[in-house]
Amino acid sequence: MNTKHSIRVGWLLDGSGGPVREKVLLHIENGSITGLDNYGGGDNSDSSSITDLSHCTILPPLVDSHVHLFMSGTTDPNMRESQLTAGYDQIKPVISRHLNYMLSYGVLAVRDGGDRGGFALRYRDELDKGFPVAIKSAGRAWRQKDRYGSLIGRHTEENESLAASFEKDLEDVDWVKLVNSGLNSLNTYAKETHHQFDRDEISRLVLAAGKKGKKVMVHANGHLPVRLALEAGCHSIEHGFFMGRENLQLMAEKGVVWVPTAYTMKAYMENIDAKDGHVNHQVINKTLEHQLDQMALARELGVILALGTDAGSLGVLHGESVVEEMKLFKKAGFTLPEIVQCATSNGAQLLGLDTIGLLQVGRPANFLVARGMPAQLPRKLSYLEDIFLDGKSSGIYRKNPVKTVV
Repeated sequence: MNTKHSIRVGWLLDGSGGPVREKVLLHIENGSITGLDNYGGGDNSDSSSITDLSHCTILPPLVDSHVHLFMSGTTDPNMRESQLTAGYDQIKPVISRHLNYMLSYGVLAVRDGGDRGGFALRYRDELDKGFPVAIKSAGRAWRQKDRYGSLIGRHTEENESLAASFEKDLEDVDWVKLVNSGLNSLNTYAKETHHQFDRDEISRLVLAAGKKGKKVMVHANGHLPVRLALEAGCHSIEHGFFMGRENLQLMAEKGVVWVPTAYTMKAYMENIDAKDGHVNHQVINKTLEHQLDQMALARELGVILALGTDAGSLGVLHGESVVEEMKLFKKAGFTLPEIVQCATSNGAQLLGLDTIGLLQVGRPANFLVARGMPAQLPRKLSYLEDIFLDGKSSGIYRKNPVKTVV
């Protein structure tokens, strides 16, 4: 049955990075947007046939391009340890809870960056097809033996190349995840760890992945680990702390997407006791400021950025951290339309999704409803009025914010 209706909205951010539109009348037919007109004081439309959201701002659903669904952001060491060693039956309800947190903040797509058991990948295959949050998963990440990454993946086999290990692997991943550096030091500023794989090894992996129709995401911090991944043809850089101007310029030239996960540093600073001998808050703060400077430079150079939070990292809560990451984009100098673009259409394009990302004629009428003016974003994402799917209210919203604790 052909269904038509209209929705009057106060302000619209379409996800393209373009300016905010005010007083927009959405025309919707069979769940898709068929028109975007402006209305004014002389609007004589039949109000009985129009849904009135003139007091609200709408924007596309959000995308978190880097999460770890198996792990919560809790700071309780016992709980973190139990989640790191638990089996799938114990982790399954944890993943379910995290996805519902995501949904409550308007996140309708996530890209999971890996876990040691491939639990997020398994959950993706078991997920009710009617659930509105899409999962793209890297399964288990690849790393070198005795190097960082055991929590999120596995190492290559003894005397076997990276590409050969991948080619015989049976996991039906959405993305191939490679770990090519260690973590950032929390007490030594700008310390760069040695790369895990060289250019040729990564190139062969990219080629092997391409034959299976897969793209490669690379965890890399520091100039050389990032440089090798870029020259080898990777498709996205995860984190990218201290990678420098030359790498950013190369990313812009190649169209490689950067997922900076800046909020991880702020969360460390807020949740790790400064008395811990392995932590220096001044170093953490300086690291965060440097990442924000890199983000500002990336904006200037034309690098494509997609918002990702690294949710599951210590103090980085699923759903809630998207708002915090958006605030850091603002601090780095991004305009509100640019921030929304990074958190919506850039992420959707990265994940290969076409049902979310943009609010334009011919696209599905899927959008978030936030009460008030755009100036109240991103804060108002913590108090969503509603989520519309295929042009209809889904009933998914929260009248009061809920503090995520695990």
